[in-house]
Amino acid sequence: MNSKGLRRTALCIAMGVCLSSALSLQSAHAANDDGSLVGRATAGAEVTVRNPDTGFTRTVRADANGNYRFPFLPVGNYTLQANKDGAPLGQPIEVTVSLGNAANVNVGGDATNLATVQVVGSRVVTPVDVTSTESATNVTREELGRLPVERDVLSVATLAPGVNKGEFGGVSFGGSSVAENTVYINGLNVTDFYNRVGFSSLPFSFFQEFQVKTGGYSVEFGRTTGGVINAVTRSGTNEFQAGADMVFDNLLQAHSSNKPGIISRYDETNKNNNYSVWGSGALIKDRLFFFGIYEKRDLDTTNTNDTGETQFVDSSDNDFWGAKLDWQINDSHLLGLFAFSDKNENVEDSYPFDWTTGNRLDSRENRTFSQSGGDNWALTYTGYLTDTFSMKALYGKNERNSSVNSLNDDACNLVQDRRESSDFIGCTSNTAVIDRTDEREAARLDFEWSLGYHLLRFGADRETNTSDYLSRYPGDGLRYEINRVPGSRRVNGTPVRDGVTAYVRTREVANEGEFETLNTAYYVEDNWSVTPNVVLNLGLRLEAFDNKDAAGNSYIKMDDMLAPRFGFSWDVNGDARTKVFGNLGRYFLPVANVINIKQAGPFLDARRFFEFDGFTTFTNPSTGRAYPAPILGAEIGTVDDTQGNGMVGDLRSEVDADMDPVYQDELILGFQSMLADNWSWGVRGIYRRLNNAIDDMEISDTGYCQGNVDKADGDGYSDAGSYLGFVMGNPGKPTSVYVDTDCDGTPDSYTTIDTSQAGWALYDDAGNYLGQRGWDKPKRTYKALEFVIDRAWDDQWSFNASYTLSYSEGNAEGPVNSDTDFADSGRTEAFDNPFVDFNGVGYLPNDHRHQFKFRGTYAFNENWQVGATLDAQSGRPVSEYGAGNPVDDTEFLSHYICAQNCTEDFAPSERIYRLSRRGHYDRLPWTFDLGASISYHTTIGRSNLNAKLAFYNLLDQERVLEVDETLEDQNGIGTLRPEFGRGTVYQSPRYAQLMVSIDF
Repeated sequence: MNSKGLRRTALCIAMGVCLSSALSLQSAHAANDDGSLVGRATAGAEVTVRNPDTGFTRTVRADANGNYRFPFLPVGNYTLQANKDGAPLGQPIEVTVSLGNAANVNVGGDATNLATVQVVGSRVVTPVDVTSTESATNVTREELGRLPVERDVLSVATLAPGVNKGEFGGVSFGGSSVAENTVYINGLNVTDFYNRVGFSSLPFSFFQEFQVKTGGYSVEFGRTTGGVINAVTRSGTNEFQAGADMVFDNLLQAHSSNKPGIISRYDETNKNNNYSVWGSGALIKDRLFFFGIYEKRDLDTTNTNDTGETQFVDSSDNDFWGAKLDWQINDSHLLGLFAFSDKNENVEDSYPFDWTTGNRLDSRENRTFSQSGGDNWALTYTGYLTDTFSMKALYGKNERNSSVNSLNDDACNLVQDRRESSDFIGCTSNTAVIDRTDEREAARLDFEWSLGYHLLRFGADRETNTSDYLSRYPGDGLRYEINRVPGSRRVNGTPVRDGVTAYVRTREVANEGEFETLNTAYYVEDNWSVTPNVVLNLGLRLEAFDNKDAAGNSYIKMDDMLAPRFGFSWDVNGDARTKVFGNLGRYFLPVANVINIKQAGPFLDARRFFEFDGFTTFTNPSTGRAYPAPILGAEIGTVDDTQGNGMVGDLRSEVDADMDPVYQDELILGFQSMLADNWSWGVRGIYRRLNNAIDDMEISDTGYCQGNVDKADGDGYSDAGSYLGFVMGNPGKPTSVYVDTDCDGTPDSYTTIDTSQAGWALYDDAGNYLGQRGWDKPKRTYKALEFVIDRAWDDQWSFNASYTLSYSEGNAEGPVNSDTDFADSGRTEAFDNPFVDFNGVGYLPNDHRHQFKFRGTYAFNENWQVGATLDAQSGRPVSEYGAGNPVDDTEFLSHYICAQNCTEDFAPSERIYRLSRRGHYDRLPWTFDLGASISYHTTIGRSNLNAKLAFYNLLDQERVLEVDETLEDQNGIGTLRPEFGRGTVYQSPRYAQLMVSIDF
């Protein structure tokens, strides 16, 4: 690196500008909630870093080559000074340490000669960081204050290229599903481990900086095959400060259009206002600091179900509190305590409703209460043990409650008429009475040891994730579903007598217990400066996952999972202006706790089938209103409790004893260069491949006791000893399970079933056994090119633009299914039988082929600014799901549509099907989400007043984001559903948000 490049690097840091809202390729040499400061000075010089806001001071001695390093520095502003033999070397340099990054600053000598570099305003673009092999985007609260960005963490994440909003309120990183990400706040993992969708969050007024890691991240991060959202909160300083923030949401809200024949939601004006006060300062100057915040949340929303027949009125009046204490015991030892409570209770009233008139049809019908959130805390210790050896330790707990109960839970049964629609017709629509508390106990150690040209980083982390769970249906504990008799005239594997046109399925589902998962990891990494222009990052992470059943026994246990990571960075010209970089890594995904709960607990899932004999009436004792209730006729077949009989059974027959983990391999090659002092551009090529899936498969044929196999008993499966039931394993790979080999009806020994070839029994039209069939292996690949150009903020204007061309293909989206709206992570329909994904390779739901992102700010003067964002992306692919297949008579989801001979007059082998490949039926339209804001800032005495009015979806577009993709009724091959292709999710209507804050 020549002196000009060094001067530019020093100037960037000195001006506090090492934030990049472009394609940030930052150093990974930092822990979860801090940064680092590295560089060169005169050999043997004493280099001192000091935070003028807190008085924190630390001094290290440069080694024989002049290298120095300050690891584990809290995010903030510092001054840097070098001294040799008691004399200062140059002037102090101002430095900004940002989250997750290593700031590179040379001190002494030429580092003080900065006059040759032109400075425009207070920020120049970050020079190319030639030590970095990571892909990440950093955004501070100051930058967010200049832009119309919604005040939630996921909206911040979508500023990064390749990140899109997805199903179930989540985001997709690089083609992954929404259940594959990890979120950290101040180093504490706050990700939902029950379903891996969602996380604990804080008021925006509490956050200081975000880092969105989209690829190539260090081995200290794991348990994700998507991306990492990393955030740090504000902290106190020696100066007492206080303030108040008021956010008025959903102002000037447009109404959704309601089109006859299209499923939509009638939304009225909603209120979501937040009021927060905060204060910070020093309890002991230069030693003990605090930051505290209290927020009052006032939420009122009104909307309907998809058909507009039921109106829901929600209200939530909750308080949030958060605090951070920082104790600088001395300059070598720091202690921090972070705590917050995000407990939330929502009250929802439901009413019969006529969306065509906008009128309620009756008085309050039901009231439902739901609770979420919990108490959270983390204690962090940082020790600078020597100039070259440092450590960090964290211990904390993350709590998430999830409970739902209703005033009608004890009195009202859940009744659903599915013959024409899926509406609930009883006096409750509460599909489950749930009480669940998830608690994560997290502990980790991180070490850094600098050895000349090698920086060794190593550590360990352990998480104990415990779910205390109780669930049941309301009323008498049964769910009543009225269905049409299918064309096959078979229900519950039994022929239905003539004249019966409908049947009732009752289902009792209940579960209770405490379920624990233990995740552990060890890592080691060498960052090797091979030459002055080449840096290699060599890392290895060793992981283990242990999911336990309700009795505390290991249910799914996988260990010795090696995740190698390799990266390089080449400073092409040696001037820190142009870089070629790349990385290759493996990332493992844990098994969500929902798997333990749904399959490894005392789970009861009893299903009975009855002829439908019409309706009687039931009167709700709390309202006096009468409702239809089905009359149960003769029972059809026997009780089906194959998925759970209420006992923690012998799980050896339900889980693969030699299961392989889910992991993703990732390859990234990139280029980054400076165009000018305040312009940069970059390009990345990305390839991701998901390996394996863990999901449930219905093993209907183990290969044993075949002498007894037939379909004469009408159950649709082979006889005892051959049928096993739903097994958790790796679809398309050998599965080791405990089965019945001596045909006495009791499992007695292990066998291995190659599910790529076997596991599913096949029969001819007469019910004669033909052999076995297996599952296709899960596949998912993501290929993308990302282009980014960035013009840095200079106190007058900034601009950022990115374009992503991507292809997400395969037959497995991930642990959840967006196209069928199935959110139980790892228990999707994708592999229930071999035909769901038979010939199902195609475009996946998170495949948005083209995406453009623009954002920018312009300041008219020191008081007034305007900002804008635009996210334009092509629509997601659409599939059409059928109910049959050309191989056997299974009636479920498939990619085959019956084209001829579909009625009951034809045998299954006589039906003619057409293949409709995944994602090839259609594509949804492009969406354009335009945001705009105007901001005002002024100083009143010692106080600062800031106000911002932001508009979201300014064009008020109502483009469809999701449609119903099930063409054939799953209970009737050849029966087409009128709901197919109708919109189920649309863009939110235009609304405005006013934010006013004052601080002093």
